[in-house]
Amino acid sequence: MGVYVAVRGWLECDEKQLATVQEIISSHADDHYSSGWSTPRQQVNWTSYIFYGADIRESALDWLMNQIREIARVPASDDDGDLIRGLFLASHEVDGTTEWQVRDGELVISPADTRHQYLGE
Repeated sequence: MGVYVAVRGWLECDEKQLATVQEIISSHADDHYSSGWSTPRQQVNWTSYIFYGADIRESALDWLMNQIREIARVPASDDDGDLIRGLFLASHEVDGTTEWQVRDGELVISPADTRHQYLGE
């Protein structure tokens, strides 16, 4: 059967960055796990959000993390200098839950706080 990882989270960006993020996601499309990406039907106010939620095989983790790393490197699109930010929780069937922070142009992975353990049960 394989080992699965439940990945769920979001990214925050501006409208210009969102267009670039969607291009990155399209360039990695696999007709299966890429269906886990979604956006709101309509943007509300100034921040654009994009969400990911899917149970993926452990073997697909690099595929997803490489996308997120590429997305994290998208430059600021205006003078305020805001980079893309986000947070994901990944609950691995064997190794437990990790937190993926998208900040400062990078994907930072660390063990998740114990208060999130219920999500992996």
